Amino acid sequence: MPAKPAAKPPGPFDVHAFLDSAGVSRRIVRFARGAVVFAQGSPANSVFYIQEGGVKLSVLSSAGKEAVVAIVGSGDFVGEGCLAGQLLRMGTAAAMTATTALRISKREMMRTLHEQSALSDRFIAHMLARNIRIEEDLVDQLFNSSEKRLARTLLLLARYGKDDAPARVLPNLSQETLAEMVGTTRSRVNFFMNKFRKLGLIEYNGGLKINSTLLSIVLHD
Repeated sequence: MPAKPAAKPPGPFDVHAFLDSAGVSRRIVRFARGAVVFAQGSPANSVFYIQEGGVKLSVLSSAGKEAVVAIVGSGDFVGEGCLAGQLLRMGTAAAMTATTALRISKREMMRTLHEQSALSDRFIAHMLARNIRIEEDLVDQLFNSSEKRLARTLLLLARYGKDDAPARVLPNLSQETLAEMVGTTRSRVNFFMNKFRKLGLIEYNGGLKINSTLLSIVLHD
């Protein structure tokens, strides 16, 4: 009697397909480049799942100084602070390029997380990864040079080391924004970007192309 073929292991959970078909109270929203997804101080009553594009998160101080705190892209959640009791948005989210997202109400997101263990596991993994990233950013800011911080930021934006293929070509990102993310001046960013280009670590060809060899700057003592 022929042996039964071994059962195939289940594939990775497709959160995109799940949210698109699970009956969650949500709507697809599209943002042009520069459009505000949500503004600092506005009611925190929904979560966004980025399907395509990228979003910049920034915070404006009472003195009028703006700081970029994160860049999120396809496959990331944003605005999840409302699930932890946040009543008002702590910062502003703006589309860096044409962006498509699923907007899910706080109530429906909470219900779905309780009822769907697969989504809950994926969301917890997302939050843990976000916390690790914040810790790494803090260590990077405290101990590394601005050159290394810039190289690491570019690699992260290119999704280097992610399970999916690296983005490699980044959307238009101003040197002012990079300076805010790295914690340095625009002139220093310009100096290092020219250096990276001359070394062949990045390329300008219809966009900013990040080569994996840029990792050598991060690893160099």
